[in-house]
Amino acid sequence: MSNEEGIEEPEQKTILIIGISSFIGSNLAQYLKKYYRVIGTYYQNPVKIQGVLTLPMNISKKEEVQRVIFSFKPDFTIYAAGLNSILECDSKQEQTDRLNTTGLITVAEYCQRYKSQICYLSTCHVFSGEEKKYIEMDIPDANTYYGKSQAAAEFYIQKTSLNYVIFRTCRLYGRSLKMSNPNYFETLQKELHIGNQVSCDNNVLTGYLDIYYIAAMMKICFEKEVKNRLFQVSSRDIMTAYDFANAYAEIFHSDKGMISKAKWKYPMIKGMSGGSDKYFLQMDISNLEGFLSIKLPTVKESLAFTFKRLNGSLDKENKAEGKGEGIKFI
Repeated sequence: MSNEEGIEEPEQKTILIIGISSFIGSNLAQYLKKYYRVIGTYYQNPVKIQGVLTLPMNISKKEEVQRVIFSFKPDFTIYAAGLNSILECDSKQEQTDRLNTTGLITVAEYCQRYKSQICYLSTCHVFSGEEKKYIEMDIPDANTYYGKSQAAAEFYIQKTSLNYVIFRTCRLYGRSLKMSNPNYFETLQKELHIGNQVSCDNNVLTGYLDIYYIAAMMKICFEKEVKNRLFQVSSRDIMTAYDFANAYAEIFHSDKGMISKAKWKYPMIKGMSGGSDKYFLQMDISNLEGFLSIKLPTVKESLAFTFKRLNGSLDKENKAEGKGEGIKFI
């Protein structure tokens, strides 16, 4: 392809997002479409994103997966499908296995066949929550069904794929394209905005990052042609959902008096006992920071970025295209 001066320009690379109607998938599409040709698949929830081709696909049907990957031959395939709720994974274990593990195996198989890098987003919940800083080499010891399914997916990719990148992330937050099933951040923002009391967990500590940070790091890795690496991605500090809500209220100018402590249900795998009411899911991020020459933010710094990105408002129009969304690592 040539520009107006007749100079050859590199052909735009293609990204396929499996599960583009999900919170993670839709936000990645919004960010990455400015730099790549983005195509996305959904199952039962059609979604329209300007500048992005979306089409239905059932990851349980191998012929459909093969048809899509063969037709578009993406340079990168991001797997953003599956269940990522601890409670939902515990109550729907068969569906969790089908989406979080089996579906990934099918996609990874055809990615390898058609030379597409598989990009997988895992979770800090592959660990049991000891009061320590987990490193990439620590053996996953998940105590929830959600964490177990993600650990299994990590293991499969690392053992079978010849071209992959895995991001093991802390809790990612932001706005969804669909408001029918609001996430924690959206619920918190709405309830505080209308002046309702919000009860937040004060037992599980994890990092919190704006979803656009992970999108920016994906872009860097794709540009650097990073291959066969697992990176842990998190804010520099960890906190409970209660502490996060208070930090949110401080930065978004909401009433902290409407936030109260609670203990949310934390369903552990049968036969595993929790030694404490507190679970510490802190990951060492020095590998990622050193490899990409970046410095990740604290939770409050991430929230300050979110406030600027969303203009501190609940306006859906700002959400859809995300003004001021260039990432500057702090």
